Amino acid sequence: MTEKKLPLDSNELKAFALKVGTPFHIYDGRAIRRNAEDMKAAFSWAEGFINYFAVKALPNIAILRLLASLGFGADCSSLPELFLAREAGFSPERTMFSSNDTPDEEFLEAYRIGAIINLDDETHISDVIRVCGSLPETISFRYNPGHERTGNAIIGNPVEAKYGVTHAQLFRCYETARDKGVKHFYLHTMVASNELNEDYIVETARMLFTLVNEIWEKTGIRIEQIDLGGGIGIPYREEDTAISFNHLSDRIHALYEEMLPPVLRPLRLSFECGRCITGPYGWLIAKVLHVAEKYKTYAGLDASMADLMRPAIYGAYHHITVLGKESKRADHLYDVTGSLCENNDKFAVDRALPELEKGDIIAIHDTGAHGHSMGFNYNAKLRHAEYLIEDDGIYRIRRSETYEDYVRTLLSTPERV
Repeated sequence: MTEKKLPLDSNELKAFALKVGTPFHIYDGRAIRRNAEDMKAAFSWAEGFINYFAVKALPNIAILRLLASLGFGADCSSLPELFLAREAGFSPERTMFSSNDTPDEEFLEAYRIGAIINLDDETHISDVIRVCGSLPETISFRYNPGHERTGNAIIGNPVEAKYGVTHAQLFRCYETARDKGVKHFYLHTMVASNELNEDYIVETARMLFTLVNEIWEKTGIRIEQIDLGGGIGIPYREEDTAISFNHLSDRIHALYEEMLPPVLRPLRLSFECGRCITGPYGWLIAKVLHVAEKYKTYAGLDASMADLMRPAIYGAYHHITVLGKESKRADHLYDVTGSLCENNDKFAVDRALPELEKGDIIAIHDTGAHGHSMGFNYNAKLRHAEYLIEDDGIYRIRRSETYEDYVRTLLSTPERV
């Protein structure tokens, strides 16, 4: 079971919401810092362990700087994410560039700054050489196990996924890279997302340890680092249980000792987790604008799926707290909705909550990853502010978008091209 906590006292959070206006996302920097340190401590046995924080989960410069200061790395999948990582202070050797269908200019920038390039396809070897003149001294390949593993709803079945090289291609990739001058070799995979079954992560480690041995035996190439991807889930529901970093680490450590011969040690371990680092420590705060009785009872918010689209696209569950009504019985059923011209603009369907009234302030939990970052501007909805709680106060770390921001790239007079 997981207790759904708020980052502040309910009355304090409600007062803050009334002061700054809703909706907004707010993050608990204190909790993010503790959680990140816990992960590092759990894997301290692994020499050089690093978690490349998935920038896509929460691409806010203040959050990225916080994690960079703790020795985390950055997992980037686009050119702007590389720029964000650089501005946040992640060093090149702590920046992993994993992309797919990659434009030339993105390979070039990753190469130029010295980021670790994680190639998604065999043909990308020649692309990098064509664009950059050579391969970098360090290269990584993303492995897709195909029928060997099953995925989940977010990543999909590996055999149908667009990501990664096949088992047969993998050995050719490393041999080609070696022949083209690469000196240091990494191995990466990402086969599930938001996974709460610890066994799945452990079996991913087993798969990679097996591959490290197989690559050595077939090619004589020693893999220096394996990246288990992200995939560690968070308990969105109260009945869910979080994965323990310590317990997971102990099981992976046992496999390391069992499966790796001395010639393949030390082997660095890394993850690219985003969700399990910041996800539980973000909340979308919104206000009830209307309670409507139709064929069902609808609670309409001033937020919409433009602020949090996971429930609409995945059917994802996010816990909801009505501030100031925590002690009241959840004896009313609501569809909690936004104002977009889309019928799936819903945060919850048939959710049992205390009786809602116009003006109630609610907190939607676990939005610290893939919340604000997946937002959009449909219906010309403007993006909302983000705040960060620290020991010495609350800081605004993104202002709300204005109409002027929204139209800034539009041309009032069309330009002939």
